[in-house]
Amino acid sequence: MDENLMRVYATTDQFAGELMRGRLEAEGIQVLLKGEIEGPYPSGPVYLWVSAADEARAKAVIDAVESGAFAVGEDDPVEGAEAETPG
Repeated sequence: MDENLMRVYATTDQFAGELMRGRLEAEGIQVLLKGEIEGPYPSGPVYLWVSAADEARAKAVIDAVESGAFAVGEDDPVEGAEAETPG
């Protein structure tokens, strides 16, 4: 990863931080997660850092996630889900 790291996301919700990291990685962006995430009761803020070269793309993905652009509706097909057959 690039030495020039940019913070692109901060949250106090540990789960949201992990989900956002997963979304960014799914888009091919390397992510460094920093924060108090270890132990049985993680607490405190979580920060996501990316290389300066990926900053704009990461922010676009984060904006899309927060706006609901990646939301899955009830009628949307889900990859890997088997089609239900009437029976």
